[in-house]
Amino acid sequence: MEWIEIVIKTTYEAKEAVTNILHEAMVEGIVIEDPNDVINLMKETERWDYLDVDLIQDYYDGVVIKGYFIRNDDSKEKMDYIKSQINQLPRYDLDIGLTEIEIQEIEERDWNSEWKKNFKPFRLGQNVIIKPSWESYDSKSDDIIIEIDPGAAFGTGTHETTSICIEEMEKYLNEGMDVLDIGTGTGILAILASKLGAKSVLGIDIDEDSIRISKENTKINHCHNIEIIKSNLLESIDYQADLVTANITADIIVRMIPELSKVMKKGGIFISSGILDTKVDSVKNALTEHGFNIIEEVTKGEWAGIAAQIF
Repeated sequence: MEWIEIVIKTTYEAKEAVTNILHEAMVEGIVIEDPNDVINLMKETERWDYLDVDLIQDYYDGVVIKGYFIRNDDSKEKMDYIKSQINQLPRYDLDIGLTEIEIQEIEERDWNSEWKKNFKPFRLGQNVIIKPSWESYDSKSDDIIIEIDPGAAFGTGTHETTSICIEEMEKYLNEGMDVLDIGTGTGILAILASKLGAKSVLGIDIDEDSIRISKENTKINHCHNIEIIKSNLLESIDYQADLVTANITADIIVRMIPELSKVMKKGGIFISSGILDTKVDSVKNALTEHGFNIIEEVTKGEWAGIAAQIF
């Protein structure tokens, strides 16, 4: 079986949009090489027994996104679709810089085995351990273990934005809260909410694969108070939350903020991340315009998170 690898060198700002285009093209697997992930991990050496400094030597100054799919009669149509969609991104005021697209044929591989080799247990926040479901780990008494089987094209929790959300949840989530996780993805934040003592957790996502993976992960972690449903943001959501999390892009957060009051209890906390540092002010302005008080702002690398309370 022959495979095609499409390599896209683009900007940090365009990373989520390009990744979404690959998902829409139904590629078999996605790899994202972001040097900031490695650089920031190197600053947090307590999370790693060993981290090879050579990892960042050959990185492109931006983000490299690789998509893989089987070569067949539809391959050319798929490649043309990906190129066309990426070239249209500037129409949406998205800076793609001098984006490069390279395509090549490669030999068959066991993709699941390849990426699993580099996914090991690691610590986030004060007590949270993200652990692959196939790895063993000697836990300490206060460790909160989250077992994740993300699938080849989903996040493992290493990104700064997930780290920000986890740290904020450890601060602001109290036992007995009702929690809403918008854009739940692999379900990491929903599972953490359950393990921190939430009374109920609702995770929502528009992507069918994300819903399937997050449901599997909630079962792996024995979290019986989590419900995962498909929803386009807050459409038709009948739920009242003490705490809402949203690890998505700034533009989507801003668009969603006017509707948040419908799903939040008075005095509720909204924790958001996935916000580029250049977009922080737009999110903060939208929050204050709609009755929120900014209580904390956190930055890691080029990414920011905001905790706000509604009155």
